[in-house]
Parts: sequence; C-alpha cells; structure tokens
Amino acid sequence: MINDTLIQVESVSKKFCRSLKRSLWYGVQDIGAELAGRTKESRLRRDEFWAVDQVSFELRRGECLGLIGHNGAGKSTLLKMLNGLIKPDRGRITMRGQVGALIELGTGFNPILTGRENIYNNGAVLGFTKKEIDEKFESIVEFSEIGEFIDTPVQNYSSGMKVRLGFAVASHMDPDILLIDEILAVGDISFVLKCFSRMDALLKNTAIILVSHNIPQIARMCTNLILLKNGQAIYTGPDVAEGINLYYSMLEKPEGNYFGSDIAVLDDIWLASNERNSKQAPNMYVNYGEELTVTITIKANQKIEKANIYLAFYDATQRNFGEVLNFEEAIPRLDGEIGDYTFEAYFPKIELAQGMYSLTIAMTDLSGNSRKLIFRKQSAVYFTVRGKYHGWAPMQFSPQWKLLK
Repeated sequence: MINDTLIQVESVSKKFCRSLKRSLWYGVQDIGAELAGRTKESRLRRDEFWAVDQVSFELRRGECLGLIGHNGAGKSTLLKMLNGLIKPDRGRITMRGQVGALIELGTGFNPILTGRENIYNNGAVLGFTKKEIDEKFESIVEFSEIGEFIDTPVQNYSSGMKVRLGFAVASHMDPDILLIDEILAVGDISFVLKCFSRMDALLKNTAIILVSHNIPQIARMCTNLILLKNGQAIYTGPDVAEGINLYYSMLEKPEGNYFGSDIAVLDDIWLASNERNSKQAPNMYVNYGEELTVTITIKANQKIEKANIYLAFYDATQRNFGEVLNFEEAIPRLDGEIGDYTFEAYFPKIELAQGMYSLTIAMTDLSGNSRKLIFRKQSAVYFTVRGKYHGWAPMQFSPQWKLLK
C-alpha cells in the first residue's frame, strides 16, 4: 500500500542524568538489571530528567513530519531513538523498511576513509550489493558536488562537503524512511534548495522526519507537525499552521541593542491593529491582511535641521527583508524646536507569512553632505502575524485574480 504506516511511536520516553558520575553508576545498574532479566528503573533517580516524555505518533509513506521546538526540547534525542542510536527507557518504536539518516555531521562516515570508500561502506551497511552501489555511485557524486575530492579522506572535508556527501548517500539509497536533523543549516542555500527538491521527489515513496529551527523550511516541506517543549509534545497534528503559530508564541523576544546620542532619544514605539496594541499585549499579533499602525515618540534635546526616520522589518532570524524610506516625503519638515514629537505610520494591509517579526528604528540628520546617525534601536518592538497558511517567503501577496478564458 502506498499509505502504509512506516513509523509507530507509542508513549516513548528517554531520561538522562545531569551528573556524569551518577550517570555512569546508573548505567551499570541498568545493565545489571537487563542481564538479570529485570526491567530498568522507570522512575527518575537523583539528577535525572526526562529528555523525551510520553511522545506518540504515526507516520505513513508519503508524509513528512516536522519536529520543532527550542534547543533542548528533545528533538535530536527523539530522532536518535528512531535511528536506533539510543534505546528508549519507556514505550515502543516500530520502524518498517530501510532507514536513511543524516543526524549529526559525519555520522556513519569513517574519517580516515575516502569519500568513495565511505559511499560503498554506507551502502553495504544498508544491504546493497556492490553492483547496486556501482549503479548509484555517479549520481551520488554528481549530487554531492564533491567532484575531484571523492578520493580524499573524509577527515579533510569541510563541514559543507560532509553534509553534501551525507545527504547524497542517505537520499540516493532509496530509503523508506529518511531522518534529517538540522544538518542542512550547514549547507549553502543553493544546495539546501537542491536537497528539498530531492526530498520532494522521494516523498511519494518515503516517510520523512525533518528537524529544523528554520520554520519556512518546515512549512514548505511538512504535512504533519510535532512541537516539543521540555520533552513533551504540546502539539501533534496535521495543521502545520496551528503548530507554527503556537511555536512563535513561545519564542523569547530579546531586546535589541540601542545606540544613541544626546541630540534626540526614542521615547516610545508601539503597535496597534484592530483594537489590539502592543502596550496592552506584549505578544501583539496581526492577522494576515489586517492593518497595522506604528506610533513613535521622540524626544529632541537639540535642534535637528533635517530629521529622517528609518524603519526596517526583520524576521525571527533577524533577516532584514523590508524597509520604510518615505518619512522625508510624508513629513517634509520639522520645526526644529526642542521637545517631544509623535509620528504615526499606517500600513493598510499586512501581507506577511505567519511568523514573528520586529521593527528596527533609526533617526538620522540629513543636513549637510553626510548622513549623521542620531539613534538606532534594533528590534524595538515585536509582533506576530497569524494566518491560515505559512509560506516559504516572508511576503505573501494576494492579488485579484480573473479568469480570462
């Protein structure tokens, strides 16, 4: 069946110990219990904690599951249990079919062997004959873009080269299950896009689990989502947009750096949208397509001949994707008096993908022959955009469509 279940995870839990000495002693106790035919201690002992706690899900052929959550949420631990690298302390994992995994940089590679030798070793471990690997070899090398370095020891590869070869091997062995853990973050953007195209081609006959902090990548690829927090799945389901909204609501919003002079200071900046505002709700949100008003108050301590305000939009990864540059056109002149000034910028329609965004503000003096920076506040105010869909790009346009024939 094309939709057969390839992965079953039933109430799986894994615990670790914060103390190295106790961890070694607990390990001896657990090995002794197994040799004696007794079950391992399921309760938490001193300094232990649940890295993964009671997680359950199923994944079928043709589905892609995204695992998201903060660092330390349990994503990599869960993936390692799925790949058989570590055993769960409770629960059961059933994997059906051949598994390809790219979990850690260089996983499965012998560093002193060449790229060529590692390809054949990996293929043999997965059960392929030399003839079958011979048939795939050229396409693996071509995809990995290793070229003349294929006969160089892997220990001499850069991190990007290891990723390219690792993904090429894992994806070209036609796995039933493909596990990928954040490792694509090491590759350049052209190779990452190439990997996603390859996963698109594989997905028809493969179940894929993708761990990433890059939410647009998750949104682009995944049909299901699990959001982990402190080892527990606080969201599991096919509504990827809902899970991503919950993830963004959990993100910390660090205050950005402020550079300023005594000439003028940023006194206040706040947002409003449909009777919601950032003063009353720290987790300010804007629904896709709604209006947004930015109110700015500046205290001028000295006269400024030709003031200009600059606004920039940043996404959750602090990538600058949009700017506002028309302050000078909209407000041609300040009277130059010392005191407070309040400005309002109105955006009639926000067409941004779901996600967390921030506004950076700067004030400059454009008089004379040079631009003089008066102050700059990075990520001065945050807001979250909610919507039904989550796209690959931050800008999500909704043009008026017309059927011509």
